[in-house]
Amino acid sequence: MSKDKKKRVGIVYSTNPDFEYQTESEAEPETLPIAKQKLRIHLDKLKGNKEVTVIRDFIGQTDDLEALGKLLKTKCSVGGSVKDGEILLQGNHRDKILTILLKEGYSLTKKSGG
Repeated sequence: MSKDKKKRVGIVYSTNPDFEYQTESEAEPETLPIAKQKLRIHLDKLKGNKEVTVIRDFIGQTDDLEALGKLLKTKCSVGGSVKDGEILLQGNHRDKILTILLKEGYSLTKKSGG
């Protein structure tokens, strides 16, 4: 299978010779304004009882998400990464991250989960 076939959406096969397949769009969505971002802060546990704070539901470009991840890692003085549209920070920093995001203008941010 070529790379083009893997990105088809909806129809798997058509006998119509003039049929054009829909493909996934490669364009990233525009970044929402800070005041409209509805971020959720989760706490996940990995094997070995290690805790990871996860920030989800960011709508926008990858560069903006990475900039926010760098800001949070710097302010919390922890390691972390940005993967699959989520910011991962080592340790339980939900309360601290919530106050940082609220000060930065992310007014719709909430803690989620237990």
